[in-house]
Amino acid sequence: MHTLTDLLIVFTLAVGVILACHRMKIPPIVGFLITGCLAGPYGLGLVKTSEDVTFLAELGVVLLLFSIGLEFSLSELIRIKRIVVLGGGLQVVLTTAAVWALVAFGFREASLALPMGFLVALSSTAIVLKTLQDRMELESAHGQMCLGILLFQDVAVVPMMLLIPLLGGSGENVFHTLGILALKSSGIFLFVFLTQRYVLPRVLHIVAATRGREVFLLTAVVFCFGVAWITSFAGLSLSLGAFLAGLVLSESEYSHQTLAQMLPFKDLFTSLFFVSVGMSLDLSFVLHHFAAVVSLGLLAVALKSIVCLIVVLVLGYPMRMAVHTGLALAQVGEFSFVLCAVCISHKILVGDHVPLFLAVSTLTMMMTPFLMAAAPRAAERVSRWPLPQKILLGFSSPSFGKEHQSVPPLANHVIIVGYGPVGRNLARAAKSAGIPYAVVEMNPSTVREEKKKGEPIIFGDASEETVLDHVAVRDAKVVCVSLADPATVRRITAAVRASAPAVYLIVRTRFLSEVKKLMALGANEVIPEELETSIEIFGRVLTKYLVPREEIEELIARVRIDGYQSVEGGHLPAIQWCDILSDLPDMEVRSHRVTPGSFLGGKTIGELGLRKTWGVTVLAVRRNGLWSPNPGPDITLRPGDVIILLGRTQDLKSFQRLLTSSSGAAKG
Repeated sequence: MHTLTDLLIVFTLAVGVILACHRMKIPPIVGFLITGCLAGPYGLGLVKTSEDVTFLAELGVVLLLFSIGLEFSLSELIRIKRIVVLGGGLQVVLTTAAVWALVAFGFREASLALPMGFLVALSSTAIVLKTLQDRMELESAHGQMCLGILLFQDVAVVPMMLLIPLLGGSGENVFHTLGILALKSSGIFLFVFLTQRYVLPRVLHIVAATRGREVFLLTAVVFCFGVAWITSFAGLSLSLGAFLAGLVLSESEYSHQTLAQMLPFKDLFTSLFFVSVGMSLDLSFVLHHFAAVVSLGLLAVALKSIVCLIVVLVLGYPMRMAVHTGLALAQVGEFSFVLCAVCISHKILVGDHVPLFLAVSTLTMMMTPFLMAAAPRAAERVSRWPLPQKILLGFSSPSFGKEHQSVPPLANHVIIVGYGPVGRNLARAAKSAGIPYAVVEMNPSTVREEKKKGEPIIFGDASEETVLDHVAVRDAKVVCVSLADPATVRRITAAVRASAPAVYLIVRTRFLSEVKKLMALGANEVIPEELETSIEIFGRVLTKYLVPREEIEELIARVRIDGYQSVEGGHLPAIQWCDILSDLPDMEVRSHRVTPGSFLGGKTIGELGLRKTWGVTVLAVRRNGLWSPNPGPDITLRPGDVIILLGRTQDLKSFQRLLTSSSGAAKG
């Protein structure tokens, strides 16, 4: 009853706060953090203890990472392995080193230096990925960079937790512990691999065959929590296990159904996570130490942003993407709270250090949605600074020159911006049609791999004039922008039109709301996925209702010109077989199998003269499971064929009697 009361208070207060935030255009995540501050023991005291809420919040983080794993895939994880290992490793090491130097020499707190470096190095997986999902940027270049670095941080939590007791003077045999952890981790990954390969497909097939939503949902939850529990038992994080479970399940054909059923629970419990973070903030401490909290919060954000920016540049990506990533990962993360508890238990953090760290961490989390919203404008301004081209456009040490050189001389060609699934298919189509093309891609690994295959691809940001010159944009006939990130697409559209006023520019976007903006920036055609998906669906639906094809094409043309509003205009009469037969009550459609010995076997439809002699028409013939609609007079019927007949009821009955009677066979 106590837990139910706390949840009722939290959710009721959250509704009011989120509505107020919506009016003031404040991101919902900030609203949940404010809710926690108000409801928690340090605020209005509506919730005396946050233990129950914190437990449910942990479920939110688990479900969030599980859902992200479902939307991801093993092939994508392998593709960004360089980001995970090198990018994540550099970010953690450099941030830890920078904080260590600052605390040890700037604040004269040598005993706190390394533990504080661990705490600040971690970013908030929940806040960053949730914000990227809400902004539809998880699949963008900077979204993939953030995901890779965050995954490494989740793994890095484990050795940090093992090293902190050693720093506190109570750690024993840390190398023995690390060895056991490595063995356990290897066993877990082997277990998950074998489960995914041999067990999970069979179990999911059996569960799906029951057609029960409840048992399917329970199976998915058991697998998610089971893998998370196993990784936690081995000393790894719950969230890493949940992501691994989602990643494994994403390879099955049941991933979309699982994701659809998980989303409501994920949103509910993830909201509680943000509330629980807000509850840890001591408002009275913040008021008494306001200047220190704000100053340290801004310092932490600036330091982490700069380190992440440097890491992204070292990996060879453009400055614009580095700014996006730096601002997204600038906060202190939720796993830092876990490490903070370990530091407290070993008396590394004592006194005012604890509420100060919690206040600074919460402040950086609150700043995150605003920083990510400001990132496009900040990236635009930084890209105009008078910096070397290699820094602005991206470099990756010795391989940069080869990856960035011009493609072979081209003219009247098509330029493909982005080499994701859409770009790859377009490149295949151009190659098969003999059309010259060039590709611009921002992932150095992809560029390196595709160049080995002989693809005409270069590395760079297509919003930069220098990059567009490398692919001879002024001599191109068509430019196709196939990226998913709306802000990046708008920027590239404007740059292409400014560089090549005469080129035909086709742009892909996810949202119908982006069409007018992109057309205003100079796009000749904009392909919105929302609109094209709806056109494909209603076109197929109307076809099933026997609407004439020319009328469907007319409606599609109207929709593409005017948008969704044109669907409301005009009326297309739908026709179905049931409508035809109701208007012609003496007509009927029947099926008949040509049996061995039937007079139909071995004769063509023309020879039989079915319509002339018996008044029935053959609509279709099915043979060996394949249909032949509207068969011609030269088709020979064979025993085993199924024929669909149309005729008056009386004629069909007479013909049926003829087929089944011995006189019919004699007559044949």
